[in-house]
Amino acid sequence: MADSSVVGFRIFLFYFISVMIDQTIFKDKKVAYHTLGCKLNFAETSTIGRTLKENGFRTVKPGEVADVCLINTCSVTEVADRKDRQAIKQMIAKHPGAYVIVIGCYAQLKPEEIASIEGVDLVLGMQQKFDVIEHLSTLEKEMETKVFHTQRKDISVFFPSCTQGDRTRFFLKVQDGCDNFCSYCTVPIARGRSRNGSIADTVKQAVSAAESGAKEIVISGVNIGDFGKSTGETFFDLIRELDKVDGIERYRISSIEPDLLTDEIIEFTAKSKKFVPHFHIPLQSGCDEVLALMKRHYKRQLFADKVAAIKRLMPDAFIGVDVIVGTNGESEAYFQDALSFMESLDVTQFHVFSYSERPNTQALKIEGRVPSQKKKERSEILHALSEKKRLAFYESQIGKVATVLWEDKKTVGKMHGFTENYIRVECEFDRSKVNTITEVRLGAFTEDKSALIAE
Repeated sequence: MADSSVVGFRIFLFYFISVMIDQTIFKDKKVAYHTLGCKLNFAETSTIGRTLKENGFRTVKPGEVADVCLINTCSVTEVADRKDRQAIKQMIAKHPGAYVIVIGCYAQLKPEEIASIEGVDLVLGMQQKFDVIEHLSTLEKEMETKVFHTQRKDISVFFPSCTQGDRTRFFLKVQDGCDNFCSYCTVPIARGRSRNGSIADTVKQAVSAAESGAKEIVISGVNIGDFGKSTGETFFDLIRELDKVDGIERYRISSIEPDLLTDEIIEFTAKSKKFVPHFHIPLQSGCDEVLALMKRHYKRQLFADKVAAIKRLMPDAFIGVDVIVGTNGESEAYFQDALSFMESLDVTQFHVFSYSERPNTQALKIEGRVPSQKKKERSEILHALSEKKRLAFYESQIGKVATVLWEDKKTVGKMHGFTENYIRVECEFDRSKVNTITEVRLGAFTEDKSALIAE
């Protein structure tokens, strides 16, 4: 059977099973969710949650004990693995007797480790995680944990997801998996090869979100610039079609690799009324020698050129940058070289991660381990640089007129929202503003300097 036929059949089977199961079996059964990691995980948890709701489940209320616990895990670092284990054990303790299901990257990479945790009933790998309802014909706990798991090379199905986040924006999953195999990264092992749905199907998801009241969509995936690899289309083709969807007022392009951020994408964003001037681009290191050790697909000059191209067309664009400190082989000279380069970049914020050794990655073979204390020191230096750049960017926007999408969270009588170029803005709480976009003049910093005050 061809790949496209397999994908179509799996998706049909997923929904067919959810419809055919007698919903009265699970009527008013309570389910508790805990999601760790990336936006993609949150979108996928919500998609599974909708299926459970359609089959009679309801989300547990505060103070109630759930019948089912679903934990969606991350495994990007050893710290993430530790947080996964803590979350699983906390859910088991909080909901005694519940049927406990664990999915996500940790479940794909270390299923037996999870199965050894007392109280876990079901572990589903990457290919099986959307089959939750299929495994819930009974909620009876058994002596042994059931594990359903597929090897990386056999992970091939793309399941679409589009869901509202905890705030007001929606997250549209357009792509999954990665073919890059950077030396430090387990994502290709955990999520499989790069794959995606068609543009037509993805646009349908956006239309549905608009009908649900979405004002803003974040385009999400593991490597979104790789969109189209499994359908013969391109990411640029996709954003042009999404731009035509009525009702959506804003799109944000989530993390996109610098070598896949083409000039036509930048130019299109600059002209579009819906795609906002906000970019998130992984650099990982500002030193070419370290980039080579990481097996990244570019040199730092390419990254600098992309930043310059964005700023030339969109001077007020927000540019967030991922960086990793303390990778194997990152000498003090290499770090200082990277730091000097990052200081020169006209970007807004650095998202700093300390390197964590992961099983089955090529980085384990690289000599030159960086001590934990040195990683911490380098991380603190980059966090300080990040805050310096963020404050300077915010200050440059004071006095300008911008539009803000207001969120529903209330904090001490205040509400917050974000401008098109991702500046956090604060004003007095007004329920009528939630999920609306209003024009404001950006005033002074709030007391903690985390936002600007709307005038």
